[in-house]
Amino acid sequence: MLEEKYQKIIQNQGDYFYSNVTKNIDFRISALKKLKSLLKSNESVLNEAIYADFKKSSFETYTTELSQIYHEINVSLTNIRDWSRKINVDTNLVNQPGSSYIIPEPLGVSLVIGAWNYPYLESLQPVISAISAGNTVVINPSELAWNSSNAMAKLINENFDPRFLHVIEGGVEETTALLKQKFDKIFYTGSSLVGKIVMKAASEHLTPVTLELGGKSPAIVCNDAKITITAKRIVWAKFINGGQTCVAPDYLLVEKGIKQQLIEEIIKQIRSNYGEHPENSEAFVRIINQRHFDRLVNLIDPKKVIYGGESDANSLFISPTILDNVTMEDKVMQEEIFGPILPIIEFEDLNWAIRFIKKLPKPLALYLFTFTPQNKNQILDEISFGGGVINDAIVHLANSKLPFGGVGNSGMGNYHGKFGFDTFSHFKSILEKSTLIEPSVKYAPYSTWKRKVLSYLLE
Repeated sequence: MLEEKYQKIIQNQGDYFYSNVTKNIDFRISALKKLKSLLKSNESVLNEAIYADFKKSSFETYTTELSQIYHEINVSLTNIRDWSRKINVDTNLVNQPGSSYIIPEPLGVSLVIGAWNYPYLESLQPVISAISAGNTVVINPSELAWNSSNAMAKLINENFDPRFLHVIEGGVEETTALLKQKFDKIFYTGSSLVGKIVMKAASEHLTPVTLELGGKSPAIVCNDAKITITAKRIVWAKFINGGQTCVAPDYLLVEKGIKQQLIEEIIKQIRSNYGEHPENSEAFVRIINQRHFDRLVNLIDPKKVIYGGESDANSLFISPTILDNVTMEDKVMQEEIFGPILPIIEFEDLNWAIRFIKKLPKPLALYLFTFTPQNKNQILDEISFGGGVINDAIVHLANSKLPFGGVGNSGMGNYHGKFGFDTFSHFKSILEKSTLIEPSVKYAPYSTWKRKVLSYLLE
């Protein structure tokens, strides 16, 4: 029943796409402006919904979600005409006289599967890219952030033509039924485990996929780091959204000479941000559900807690927690944490730290705190990761000039700004030949002199 229903929705989107309506630049611009206007005029509704899911403040919802969506829309509105233009390229000698160019064109009907941790941002940011490129879009938000999903679905489905943009809510059953359909593009944000399921389903239709996954993103702090600002930035990046951020520092590798001083400053910054009782702070977000709460509590080894460690199952609260003297064998190092737990691992030699990171799958992000060029160059040269920051953390996501995406287990493909437009586009290559002359060298009968001419032209 679900499959038949979804098949009809996708067929209608396909028919709408092939009517060429969405290829019109003015149509795309109008749709993006309408989306931004709807979001802005309904911010209070969106804030109430996400608070019900996470107890997330309107301030944090704006800074980490809505402002980024507005920025992405603004970037697209400013650049969409340039991005969509024909791209002239050189024509090689053998194809003269002629001209060569590339035409960006939309892929067609796209499916965007959103994540629960940033329910608005992770669903709508790729949608903006898809619309900018001229596609139709089906959005499948995560059911875990149910109130946010419902608010977004109501807003979009009541104001957009479902043949162009439509939200389908639901969990595993609905997503599974959706993945059996043929799309022209699938964009998924979430875990590596589900990413494999999405990729396998897409392979049945040879549908291209972009997978934004996760992993254990390290933060390396060297002896020459500025302790106070380093601690301040790590605490903000780690504990924002209750640690439920795919690019949050998952663990710290700290050089031995500054470890104790850094720990003291991190504790000071946690207290400064959230007070002595973070359960009462409007700035500290709750865990999404009981299953994730139980998983996180199970990762906390009481013998290694040096700060925090408190939890309350009734309110799904876990305090900002620091673990020291952590090893690769600890449970907290066996999976991506995705919560307010910060393991600290000491190192004396940067080469040891590099080897430690390389034993784990390639991370989505890496953060390095140092002012030594040799340290920076060695890390950037020797470790593969999605993207990162020197002397800060997670803020690279706010620069739309940088592609955002993973590598290996942390994902494939990227987006943001022009990179998002490209992700939802096919670049059609065209060679336009003149008919004024037609050299005979490529035609039979073959000869030695033709071979020499072709060698000159082709090599």
